[in-house]
Amino acid sequence: MHLSLNGWEQLGSLHADIKIPLRHITKTEITENPWKMLRGMRAPGTGIPGIIMLGTMRRKGLKDFCAIYRRRPAIVVHLRDEAFQRLIVTTDETELLNQRLNDALKLI
Repeated sequence: MHLSLNGWEQLGSLHADIKIPLRHITKTEITENPWKMLRGMRAPGTGIPGIIMLGTMRRKGLKDFCAIYRRRPAIVVHLRDEAFQRLIVTTDETELLNQRLNDALKLI
């Protein structure tokens, strides 16, 4: 899986694109309110509650990468053997992306 960040997202999150082998994805899910999924403190990144959250959320020994915009649904990708435990990302095609990832996971 390749999470492609545009220039503004890279600047706001202080992170480049993220590439994850499919075998490191344990499951995916859709959340209607990604803000409730956030855990820990943002470091580094950019955030305005309810508006934008770009970057790394850290808590004791764990990290999530987030690219959340407004009150839009997001896909949550659970990972193993990676720097991040989860990717939480809003997208215009949340349902389609979730279905494609789940279809790909069935093949490995």
